[in-house]
Amino acid sequence: MQTERLDAAFAALADPTRRAIVARLAKGDASVMELAEPFDMSQPAISKHLKVLERAGLISRGRDAQRRPCRLEAAPLRDLSTWLERYRELWEVRFDRLDNLLEELKDKEKRHGRKK
Repeated sequence: MQTERLDAAFAALADPTRRAIVARLAKGDASVMELAEPFDMSQPAISKHLKVLERAGLISRGRDAQRRPCRLEAAPLRDLSTWLERYRELWEVRFDRLDNLLEELKDKEKRHGRKK
């Protein structure tokens, strides 16, 4: 994923309202009115959030007669997940090493008769 797209996606998801919108769209397409329903904000405010998500490539808007349903785009989320996965693996290795070191220290204390 390009750096600019990655930056835009993370910036878009930094806002809790936009994360909630993404979570709702994970259940299926929805209109702007449906997306605005659980929030205490105006439709123009919701539309601004949708524009941020759309510019980041996380959602798209279709046309269905008078409705303009919003749809979650899977590819950018998959790219984010791939990027994050590399770092998750790195931290798991580091945490495993730390666990091993702590076990060694605990064993050493037991052998030398020290209490916690």
